[in-house]
Amino acid sequence: MKIDLVSEHASPLAAIGGVDAGGQNVHVAALAAGLARRGHDVTVHTRREDPRQPDRVVVQDGYDVVHVPAGPPAVLPKDELLRHMPAFAAALRRTWAAHPPDLVHAHFWMSGLASVAAAGPVPVVQTFHALGSVKRRHQGAADASPPQRVELERALCRNAAHVIATCSDEVFELRRLGLDRDRASIVPCGVDTAVFSPKGPVAPRSGRPRLLVLGRLVARKGHEDAVRALAAVPDAELVVVGGPPAHGLDADPEVRRLRAVAASAGVADRLVFTGSVARADVPGWVRSADVVLAVPWYEPFGITPLEAMACGRPVVATAVGGLQDSVADGVTGVLVPPRDPGRLGAVLAGLLADDARRAAYGAAGVRRARARFRWSRVVADTDTVYRQVLASRRPVEVAR
Repeated sequence: MKIDLVSEHASPLAAIGGVDAGGQNVHVAALAAGLARRGHDVTVHTRREDPRQPDRVVVQDGYDVVHVPAGPPAVLPKDELLRHMPAFAAALRRTWAAHPPDLVHAHFWMSGLASVAAAGPVPVVQTFHALGSVKRRHQGAADASPPQRVELERALCRNAAHVIATCSDEVFELRRLGLDRDRASIVPCGVDTAVFSPKGPVAPRSGRPRLLVLGRLVARKGHEDAVRALAAVPDAELVVVGGPPAHGLDADPEVRRLRAVAASAGVADRLVFTGSVARADVPGWVRSADVVLAVPWYEPFGITPLEAMACGRPVVATAVGGLQDSVADGVTGVLVPPRDPGRLGAVLAGLLADDARRAAYGAAGVRRARARFRWSRVVADTDTVYRQVLASRRPVEVAR
């Protein structure tokens, strides 16, 4: 098939060696590469963010990336991109009028708006990656999304040919937006089990039991709860991987806030910030942990638990969003309520005191990651959805 992926703000090229690439960048890059390996003709359309970017890049993994002119060729916050989506759609329409794909797969809601507007008779499969309704519920006035986002996502649920959700919790939210059950499929995010594996380099250890959190330093990720929970685990350190480069840590407002929280809780000497690290170094940091934490207030999916399980590390995660699907409670780790540092601390203390349970969780995590979340399976399941969508749109031949 000729398959075009649209990812307006998250270029797959940023995932290749990019220190600050997010989950959507990684997802689109891995999906495009996997589809190309299955013999498909794959092109990814993303917004031009630099005037020096070429119109088209041929990626070594077998797919092309097209930089679409829409708005100024500069990096813009994604919450400011909506006004540039008509130009983005117009460029897609011109391209697809000349060279229509068999199917379009849009990633994120603004990509979906542009794709539906441009695709004409070509079916559009939508993956939201995050829903405005959930973000608004948890962030309230702090939500910087365009005010019309939820209604536009509701319209996408009507106009897209099919929606691929990343977890069962998202399907429930999509049903509330009006999506028919028979137009939704669940295909989770994936993990590269060749890169994230129990064997490989390990980041330096301090000699203390190590708890590790990995990801962006934003309040909803629950870092403060992890810091406060440290008081219940007196011998352990909490290593925070992510945030600004190491030289910028002292000036970062969230780092300073978390350090103040740690000081008030009496754990400042056991809180360690690494700053941002190269993507290639992430597995070593994960392997260095005794327990990996993923404790956000909410999470559309969450890749960190997959990476931890693939490396054979037990996970303690909050029972929210996609974490409820990826972490098997009592098998690969423990699920805890969000925003409850007391409960989190008690669970961590018990787990660090039980070497056999940690080892069992780690071994089960490797098996689960390889069986359910390998990229080859994620790509194959996505390919199956594509074929079902195309088959449902073909006219039925009646025997005469």
